[in-house]
Amino acid sequence: MDIDGTATLEVVAAGPYREELSQALLSFKRLGQWRLANVLGACLARAVGAAAGGKASYCLVPVPSSGAAFRKRGFSPVQLLLASTRRRRLLPDFPVVDVLRKRPEPVLLIRRGASPRSIYQYLAGVLGRSGGIRKAGGQKGLGRGERARRVAGSMQVPSRSTKKINGQKLLIIDDVLTTGATLAESARALSAAGGIVCGAIVLAATRPPAYASGPVGDESPESL
Repeated sequence: MDIDGTATLEVVAAGPYREELSQALLSFKRLGQWRLANVLGACLARAVGAAAGGKASYCLVPVPSSGAAFRKRGFSPVQLLLASTRRRRLLPDFPVVDVLRKRPEPVLLIRRGASPRSIYQYLAGVLGRSGGIRKAGGQKGLGRGERARRVAGSMQVPSRSTKKINGQKLLIIDDVLTTGATLAESARALSAAGGIVCGAIVLAATRPPAYASGPVGDESPESL
């Protein structure tokens, strides 16, 4: 995966997103079958071990769920899976640093009775500062280009958390690899905060893991 045309991010997937693995993930995320966290967490731990190559000098950084997805489910799948691995001591040598955050969407404040001209000027100012207002909603059904535009600039590491990753070797953790947009954006935000992004691990890939040599993906076929 190319981050900015100069860096390559390797991605390891525990398996393809189909059959039993896809059904287990959907049941875990959509139907609240939390007991599957133990099974899926063990798969994730094995993938982390394969990606690390026997070395334990990496920190794991989970990709956060969107605010809408978290409110809908009441939990973040990736954080819950990592919590399961920690509780069972499947990854005792890999500290988890939960530093990635979604940037808040711009809030439009237009007073009642505002003239069309003032509304136009206000929107032009917001768009000029933010580089465009991202559309709300999930990413299901979107192509690679639209997903990339949707998530561009959407991640950040708060300034109070940069010291946790500055100079540290990082592995990004997510559940499903699709187009690569979210993993690429996560890598950008972590690198900008001083982290050394060494790769990414996902539970399932919608294409074979070798696809990771092209643009990577992270988000699941459903909305995160």
